[in-house]
Amino acid sequence: MKRVRYIKNKRVLAILLVIVIAAAAIALFYNYNSRPQPREMTYGQFLDSAKAGKVDKIYLSNDARISGNLKDGTPFITDNPRTEGFKEQMLLYNVKVEEKQATAWGNIIMFGMLGGLLIAAFFAIRGPQAQAQNGLNTVSPVKPKDEDISVVKFDSVAGNQEAKESLAELVDFIKEPEKYAKYGARIPRGVILYGPPGTGKTLLARALAGEAGVPFYAVSGSDFVQMYVGVGAARIRSLFKKAREQGKCVIFIDEIDALGKKRNGGRMDGGSDERDQTLNALLAEMSGFNENQGIVIMAATNRLDVLDEALLRPGRFDRQIEVGLPDVNGRHKILKLHSGNKPIAPEVDLWKVAQQTVYFSGAQLESMLNEAAIIAAKRDAESIEMSDIDKAFYTVIAGAEKTDRSAISEIDRKITAYHEAGHALVTKLIAPENRVSKVTIIPSTRGAGGFSMNIPPDRMYQRKADMENQIRIAMAGRAAEELVFGEDNITTGASNDIEQATNIVLALVKRFGMSAKGGLLNYDVLYNNSLQSIGAELVDECKRLMDGFYKDVCNLLGEHRFTLDHLAHALLQKETLGEEEIDAIVKGKATALSC
Repeated sequence: MKRVRYIKNKRVLAILLVIVIAAAAIALFYNYNSRPQPREMTYGQFLDSAKAGKVDKIYLSNDARISGNLKDGTPFITDNPRTEGFKEQMLLYNVKVEEKQATAWGNIIMFGMLGGLLIAAFFAIRGPQAQAQNGLNTVSPVKPKDEDISVVKFDSVAGNQEAKESLAELVDFIKEPEKYAKYGARIPRGVILYGPPGTGKTLLARALAGEAGVPFYAVSGSDFVQMYVGVGAARIRSLFKKAREQGKCVIFIDEIDALGKKRNGGRMDGGSDERDQTLNALLAEMSGFNENQGIVIMAATNRLDVLDEALLRPGRFDRQIEVGLPDVNGRHKILKLHSGNKPIAPEVDLWKVAQQTVYFSGAQLESMLNEAAIIAAKRDAESIEMSDIDKAFYTVIAGAEKTDRSAISEIDRKITAYHEAGHALVTKLIAPENRVSKVTIIPSTRGAGGFSMNIPPDRMYQRKADMENQIRIAMAGRAAEELVFGEDNITTGASNDIEQATNIVLALVKRFGMSAKGGLLNYDVLYNNSLQSIGAELVDECKRLMDGFYKDVCNLLGEHRFTLDHLAHALLQKETLGEEEIDAIVKGKATALSC
């Protein structure tokens, strides 16, 4: 930060210097040209004036012309005779003679200032770029203070038990590499952590350094990708040089996919771009480490599939550890960890919160508890209650509720009510194991007109039936709109639902081979092998499946139209329905209608 501020200050000073020199040059030029023009005199007229005592001073020079001033102050110029005794002759006429080049000095000063202006302008433009380039050639890895490192231990990381166990043995490797050298074992050169955002990959790397009690160098992959060719590679070499000087340490490269993406052969002219050079430097440095030096290189990414194969081979990043979303036990531990410094009310059941927050990452759980603390602080409560956590939960999911709803028309409220009632009803009918904890038609600050909170059970795998039911649930809002208001009155409110359903059906056909017509094929592999002719067939298959799911939902809602109306009317009256109220309505008697 100081380096950037220094470069900016230098640029400001250079620009000010250009302005000052330009102003001085303009002033000198104006002063020089504003002088009265000298009078042209022939040499004979000059001699007559000198003999008559009318000439006050002349300036001798080697130029073809000489200048001077008459007694009345009028400047003049005339031919230079360049004869011996000319000066003595002028002195006899009482004419003052000065042997200097006044006009030459003026030209020299003007040309000097013009040259200075050009030089200053060059440095004003080029200087900061050169300084920035020089600054980028030196790396300053983030090194936390010793006390900060000692605080972050594996006990500070909740959940991810398998990842912690995989990293725990590296602590002994770092502390006593000689013990493993006796058996011919080498320390893993690199460990890559991969998984969704917010699952604690950076925290695990810091905890490894904290447990081993060694320095922690943390950098980002984007720090090495620069506009200047060769700068990223230089920074890689500088970082590893510092690590070797330090001895035992942990190097952590976050978002390594910024520099480690699969190479595509470089440019058309056979050269290599900056990212390839940086990646090559990283590969070379990792191969050049002493096997038992006590240095561990860690990296984190959300996209393991895009990384270059040379990075993932044995001898580079030997271990690849998945840091996934926590299960219910992991979420419970994370909630207990982050609630330790907060005044949680005794009646708050964190286990129930953990069950409700399916697919939440550790970062989202921390954000939810922080939002709950803010809500409790706003109302000056003594402790954080369950209502605060519930409100924070829905804030994280859908955004804060809009307080001013006066501009919403009654017809829009009715459309939203039927839309959300359709989601809730279809969920209860086809996926009874899913919890519908809340349905609301209160708009949020994120642009949603309302939402239906559908919480699936914790599962290791997704079944084909589960994916198909997700598609049906997503399309239920649009189907309810068409059933109640007609095909011509469907709205844009289902745009996000259609996007979600399209992603699921595309994954079902394209990646998981769950379509009879699509077959047991991974279409990504076919595309990577330039088999592009199957695109239209893939779209047709996805459309066929989607049309079939939509028809199923239409028929299902038609059969339970009475329950749909009951749910929608309850939403219009109360705006928000809880799980118990939804269950009570769905258990009522249904009347069969057609879609």
